[in-house]
Amino acid sequence: MAVSANKLELIQIAEAVAREKQIDKEIVIEALEDALSRAARSRYGAETNVKAEIDPKTGETRLWRLMEVVEEVENEAAEITLKEARGRNPEAEIGDFLSDPLPPVDFGRVAAMAAKQVITQKVRDAERARQFEEYKDRIGEIINGTVKRIEYGHVIVDLGRGEAIIRRDQQLPREAFRQGDRVRAYIMDVREETRGPQIFLSRTHPQFMAKLFEQEVPEVYDGIIEIKAVARDPGSRAKIAVMSNDSSIDPVGACVGMRGSRVQAVVSELGGEKIDIVPWSPIVATFVVNALAPAEVAKVVIDEESERIEVVVPDEQLSLAIGRRGQNVRLASQLTGYEIDIMTEEEESAKRQKEFTERSELFMSALDVDDMIAGLLVSEGFSRMEEIAYVELEELALIEGFDEDTAEELQARARDYLAKEAEELTAEAKKLGVKDDLIEFEGLSLKMVLALAKEDVKSVEDLAGCATDDLTGWTERVDGEKKHYDGMLESFHIKADAAEALIMQARLQAGWVTEEELAAMSGEAEGEAAAETEEAVAP
Repeated sequence: MAVSANKLELIQIAEAVAREKQIDKEIVIEALEDALSRAARSRYGAETNVKAEIDPKTGETRLWRLMEVVEEVENEAAEITLKEARGRNPEAEIGDFLSDPLPPVDFGRVAAMAAKQVITQKVRDAERARQFEEYKDRIGEIINGTVKRIEYGHVIVDLGRGEAIIRRDQQLPREAFRQGDRVRAYIMDVREETRGPQIFLSRTHPQFMAKLFEQEVPEVYDGIIEIKAVARDPGSRAKIAVMSNDSSIDPVGACVGMRGSRVQAVVSELGGEKIDIVPWSPIVATFVVNALAPAEVAKVVIDEESERIEVVVPDEQLSLAIGRRGQNVRLASQLTGYEIDIMTEEEESAKRQKEFTERSELFMSALDVDDMIAGLLVSEGFSRMEEIAYVELEELALIEGFDEDTAEELQARARDYLAKEAEELTAEAKKLGVKDDLIEFEGLSLKMVLALAKEDVKSVEDLAGCATDDLTGWTERVDGEKKHYDGMLESFHIKADAAEALIMQARLQAGWVTEEELAAMSGEAEGEAAAETEEAVAP
């Protein structure tokens, strides 16, 4: 049988649309069938269940009216009783559909326009789904594109098989794009939104620089050299920590390249951003010293409990270590994950002397000892009364000039002091109206309880209603200037994860959440933290 030209043309149009939009031909044909079905319903009645079929080879179009087999008919145009259905098909059952062929329909102008809208929408949805599937697994890659247009400072990039956006805050400062410019960027996120999949690109993300080094340095691409951490002040300065898995290869030299050719290629792509390449070390102190380059460091004191590091530098190196507007120390802090305090040798000496005097006076007063014994305790590293009260007795007895009897007496006096202090603090808390459940709350010292009470947090229920920032403090920009707001427990150097754990424990105790919900939230938080760590560290 000969196939008419207009039917063949229908198939050719479907194939052309599929090729242009890079989607399956079957999707276009399904869209055509859906459009024909809707158009036919406008002719036979909206309540009629009409199905259209298009032969993908010949373009032949058929229309069918489907009748559902039901016990009791409510819609005569789309339903049929079981008795009537079995009169036409003895094997019919409830829930089956019987089909009747319908004659071809001449669509009017309104029906044709409606059909066109249906086809356009279906094709657009398929194109968006294809785009999402193509890019959702490419997060973390560098991609090239062409600037298509600029909207309110946001750059719309044509990727060839889709569009992406570089938001204004993800562009380098003083970077200006024009229509038609070639641009290279990092795929930061791909999300499905109501208007379709959105591909978000970035040129300020730390991993954009890491990926650029991977492209420019073959040793990084091959895994011989690892990029362990990256910190950026986009458009201005960056630090990157590298290590070599081959002792014969210098990681810094390989990344710099002959006469700086490799690092210069990355610098050019980043608009002249200065890059410090530093050797990574598993020893924190060594890594911090490397990260603060080019400044020279005289001494490093690490407080692992609070993840803070005191760095002592010669007087003439202070401004270099801090950097312009604190840039050098800020980047070093981001690179190492430790808070870094910079001080000169003179400042450090004065601070140590002050701490020595304060601790000696505390021990003299609390333990009723002379300045020599107090000085010996401070010199041995004791800073708090709890350390003396609960340290192993042998450790105290080993101090030069002490014996076991002296150690026992010091511990007894320390414990008496702490017991008396606890009574006084408890009484003060009760006077402020603090409830017993907060006083006995695990994880809070009595001094912490008093600090909370002064901010009107006087029960576990009150603590449950706090946010993490309420305890740790937060910083926000006000009138263009950064302003810090103190947290209720900030003076105790409490970290965000510890503060969050306290709040969640309070919510559990107050009955706001169950053990199962708390465990589920903890699992989700651990997964997110692991993903963030992997993104921050892995190149």
